[in-house]
Amino acid sequence: MSSLANILDTLTVEGELYEKLPDDSVRCFACGHRCLIREGKRGICQVRFNKGGKLFVPHGYVAALQSDPIEKKPFSHVMPGSNALTFGMLGCDYHCSYCQNWLTSQAMRDPASDVSAQFVREITPRDMVNYARRVNASVVVSSYNEPLITSEWAVDIFKEAKANGLMCAYVSNGNNTPEVIDYLAPYLSAYKVDLKCMDDKNYRKLGGTLQHTLDGIKRAREAGLWVEVVTLVIPGFNDSNEELWDAARFLSELSVDIPWHVTAFHKDYKMTDPANTDAQTLIRAAEIGREAGLHYVYAGNLPGTVGEYEDTLCPQCSYRLVKRRGYVIKEYHITGEGKCPKCGEKVAGVWTDDPGAVTIDGRGYPVSLH
Repeated sequence: MSSLANILDTLTVEGELYEKLPDDSVRCFACGHRCLIREGKRGICQVRFNKGGKLFVPHGYVAALQSDPIEKKPFSHVMPGSNALTFGMLGCDYHCSYCQNWLTSQAMRDPASDVSAQFVREITPRDMVNYARRVNASVVVSSYNEPLITSEWAVDIFKEAKANGLMCAYVSNGNNTPEVIDYLAPYLSAYKVDLKCMDDKNYRKLGGTLQHTLDGIKRAREAGLWVEVVTLVIPGFNDSNEELWDAARFLSELSVDIPWHVTAFHKDYKMTDPANTDAQTLIRAAEIGREAGLHYVYAGNLPGTVGEYEDTLCPQCSYRLVKRRGYVIKEYHITGEGKCPKCGEKVAGVWTDDPGAVTIDGRGYPVSLH
């Protein structure tokens, strides 16, 4: 085993999202791969493994911990202006060639990511809550790697967080299962899904399947979670009008109130051929989303270049409810009842009942683990 594996394997506990099978095999339910893991073997994610007929899973550490505006996740309809304390571990059930968090997500799969061992810091759920208080965070988020594969650890943190009045959220690829959603739902309020494309062949190149993600979006909504969806628009990969229409239609048929974020690709990791996504491409994608009937469409991460697609508009009267520049709230006008102050239309989302407390021009900042 690598030195990274030796470190990570000590930071584990017996999992809860699995069943025991004959011959000391186990079936894991953490993600849609539903891995059959033989004795001494690892799941596709590489961080959940079978030892002695028991499934051991990551626990008791973080490899990333950061306080940011919640808009960076991105959530545009969850407590705008709030700080989110976001933590991540190591490993993923996908292997996206353009991953911007590949040092953490591809640990145990790509030897170049072994340097991520230096990021590992042991921590407790109580420590996490204390950090959240220090940075005035109102939401705790699991992200950076794929949180589904570390759900047992996330739930231990979320139990402590909820007991202390904090909201909890996932930033996920959506490759979930009924078992993991049932396990998470009592603690999660919001769930962001990366809908990577609408072509199953391309999805399989990333390590997943399209239908699993579409089902995962539906499943999270049916569990009562607030769901927002992000599509990273990549030139030549998923930026055709046809594919963008397929994504927008799927979401609008599910609910016109699902916020859809179309965001800009930049060259990273192993994908260095396509050009970086320009603002005009994002605007084209956002216009497709709006034409498909979606009430809330956002063009992200090219601040100041996409016009009204940074803002939240009333779906009834088009009054600008939230003005944004990048991840920063510049104006906030949603009432404490979650309505448009001009026409009274109910605005879908998770809003504060005290609009006067919304942070304007605020920013997050790193958290020291030392």
